[in-house]
Amino acid sequence: SARLYRRAKVAQRAFFASVPNQQRQVAIEAPNQVWVGDVTYLKVAGQWRYLAVVMDRHSRRIVGWSLSARRDAALTGEALQRAVRNRQPESGLVFHSDRGIEYAAFEYRERLARLSIFQSMNRPGKMNDNAHMESFFHSMKAEELYGKTFHDDEQLRQALRSYIAFYNQQRLHSALRYLPPAAFERQQAQQP
Repeated sequence: SARLYRRAKVAQRAFFASVPNQQRQVAIEAPNQVWVGDVTYLKVAGQWRYLAVVMDRHSRRIVGWSLSARRDAALTGEALQRAVRNRQPESGLVFHSDRGIEYAAFEYRERLARLSIFQSMNRPGKMNDNAHMESFFHSMKAEELYGKTFHDDEQLRQALRSYIAFYNQQRLHSALRYLPPAAFERQQAQQP
């Protein structure tokens, strides 16, 4: 009914109002201060697959990802778990995403809270709040996936593994003084 719909919309607005864009308040000076995440669509044998990625905003390094036939909190949760396993961040990390339902889901919010990670989301109508992830997806599709056909999930997974390794270890970034993310992190760690 209309009343239930209005009540759901009010609850939704209250939830989003309670999750501000916290990444804007962080002076990012080191890894594991702000992670950003997003989901994109890819095709395998004519069927949609969903790729969730977690990036360390300081170095642009991809720290976790997951591929699934379903776009849900399990997909984004798996990418987050891999990132946490790979990086073992201290409490206080900010995780920023768009307002997708897979990030707003109770299950996902609970997981962030258990890990002492602060949730941050795009402001309404501000798509460029997550520009780093949009840029990564554009690069990945243009440099690796464009024009290719994948016949099964494993073929796509292998292409993603290969591209992410290239992106982290070799791809130069003007914003990182023309270093790849892994080299940028090593350089930053050596500075006093």
